[in-house]
Amino acid sequence: MTPEAVDHELPAEEKRHHVLSVLVENKAGVLSRVAGLFSRRGFNIFSLAVAPTDDSHRFSRITIVVDAASAPLEQIVNQLDKLINVVEISHVNEHQVVERELLLASITVPTDQMATAISLCANFDAEVVDAGAGEITVMLADHPDKINAFQELLSGYTVDQLHRTGLVALPKLITQ
Repeated sequence: MTPEAVDHELPAEEKRHHVLSVLVENKAGVLSRVAGLFSRRGFNIFSLAVAPTDDSHRFSRITIVVDAASAPLEQIVNQLDKLINVVEISHVNEHQVVERELLLASITVPTDQMATAISLCANFDAEVVDAGAGEITVMLADHPDKINAFQELLSGYTVDQLHRTGLVALPKLITQ
C-alpha cells in the first residue's frame, strides 16, 4: 500500500515529522505489534493516539507522529503494511489536515490571581472544567502550536498535573 503523495513544499531536512493515519482491526495486541515494529526498527514515535472509529468497535484508528529524521516514510509504510491487522495507511499532509491535541492541567492559583488565570484560559478558549479553593483544572483542545503557547503561559503558575493526549488529524474537507 502506498502513502498519499508526500508534501514537497518544504525541504526534507526542514520537515519535523510524518503523520500517519493507520486504520486497524480493533483486536487485542494490535497496538502492541504496531509499537513493537517502531521499536525494533529504531523509529522514534513523537506522538501516538488510538481509539475506535465507530460504534461497532470493529476498527480503530491509530494516529502516529513519527520523527522524520529517525525514519524514512516509505520504509515505515512498507513495514506497517506487512502487519496482518492493518487495513489502511495514509500519510497525512500537514498542510491539508486539521490537527488537534487535548491538554488537561490542574493548576494551583493564589486566590488573588484566580481572575487573571481564568482570563488567560478564556483568551485561549480553554475551558475551566473544575474549580476549587486555590486550584483549577483546565482543558484546551486545539492545534499543537496553540497548546504549546498555552502550556508555556501556564508555567507562571504552579502546574500540579498536566497531560497531553497526542496529535489526532483528519484531512480537510475540500469544498468547491
